[in-house]
Amino acid sequence: MAHKKSKSVESAYALFDILYEDGSRSSNRRVPRSLLGGLDGDEPARRAIEEQDNAIAGKLGRPRIPIKKITRSPF
Repeated sequence: MAHKKSKSVESAYALFDILYEDGSRSSNRRVPRSLLGGLDGDEPARRAIEEQDNAIAGKLGRPRIPIKKITRSPF
């Protein structure tokens, strides 16, 4: 019988849930853990997600929606 691979407790990414100012949501956005921690805490995650949103908005030809709140995903 095949064995299921166990997931590492420490992954390379942290997951965040995003609430935008227009009320829309995005779940489980990945941010490299190497950016997080230290004195800034999760603030670098906001910058990384804004960069991701800028790239997506540029490809779609739309303006980026401002972020209202970022929280870590419970998973």
